Amino acid sequence: MNDNHFKFSNAVVGLPLFFVLFLWIIYWIQIRFDVDFYQNGIYPRDFSGLQGVLFSPFIHENLEHLYNNSIPLLVLLAALQFFYPKQSFVVIVFGILFSGLITWIIGRANFHIGASGLIYVLVSFIFFKGIQTKYYRLVALSLSVILLYGGMIWYVFPDVDKTISWEGHLAGFITGFGLSLYYKTPEYTKPIIYDWQRPDFDPSADPFMKHFDEDGNFVNTEVVEEETENLDSFFNSNITVNYIVTKSESGDKG
Repeated sequence: MNDNHFKFSNAVVGLPLFFVLFLWIIYWIQIRFDVDFYQNGIYPRDFSGLQGVLFSPFIHENLEHLYNNSIPLLVLLAALQFFYPKQSFVVIVFGILFSGLITWIIGRANFHIGASGLIYVLVSFIFFKGIQTKYYRLVALSLSVILLYGGMIWYVFPDVDKTISWEGHLAGFITGFGLSLYYKTPEYTKPIIYDWQRPDFDPSADPFMKHFDEDGNFVNTEVVEEETENLDSFFNSNITVNYIVTKSESGDKG
């Protein structure tokens, strides 16, 4: 697989816009009709709290909470859809499910809401998958994600900020790493620029490559043989040399 694998499509823009717009519509319903969606969040180790595994990513506490999650989602979902189009759907769906279940298991006895868990899934998946492929474009994407969102790693630890769900962040990070290991991507190859990079290239058919041995050392046997033949013919040939002697009136020889 080469760079042709990365093709722009309407889904690269449509997927993140639709997802984020849906979050804003849910929040608008919440404040417009004064609906309490908090009870639909994840409540750990409680059977009724399992509903939050599905609903919690779409519920936000306030406008600042929603805004802070919207920008990373737009960027990360677009990157996911462009570079990993075949895995984007399963990463989103299973990322929400597994990160929610882990949060339900390890979380504090409180309602956990917000799409930050999914954001950690995306950051973790894109970073680890790019490193695993060792393909230069995806490795560059991994480094870009670290530059943009590397500081988020601190929020997977407890007591950094007690107002946030560090359990949800940790669950998302673990889930993204697990998905990067489970879902395989095609092997990526560097783009072919020269003929000798092609798999079917035959060095013996290339006049230039004939001057190199199997170890890549330069061997110019044809030129050496030709020069030897020229030297032999030069020394073995009969050459007549005519000398012209002139004499001046003063008797000096030139």
